[in-house]
Amino acid sequence: MNRIHLVLAAAAAALVAAAPATPMAHPRLSGTVGPGFTITLKRGTAPVRTLKAGLYTFVVSDKASIHDFVLEGPGVEREITAVGFKGTKTVTIRLQRGRYQFYCRPHESIMHGSFRVT
Repeated sequence: MNRIHLVLAAAAAALVAAAPATPMAHPRLSGTVGPGFTITLKRGTAPVRTLKAGLYTFVVSDKASIHDFVLEGPGVEREITAVGFKGTKTVTIRLQRGRYQFYCRPHESIMHGSFRVT
């Protein structure tokens, strides 16, 4: 009986060692634009000010069809949501060191923000 348990334990250990590693989820950033003339980008409940370089998942909730959500920075010029769209979009973007801006293109003078990537 002990031999069977030993063989089963060894087989289980071999299966665990051979199993592919589960990929780590990318940090999630939540953006909102609208319904008024507001635009935000947060990690959890805190506004994004500084991030480390790497892959991030942006989840942007566009609450008004008169706005868009644009992200610009080193190697990135991306319109995540477009004017006319109302809903949520999710994209993964690689951020490099430097300064990034997010804004609503039609209302950029009043709807904008920025953050640094180190």
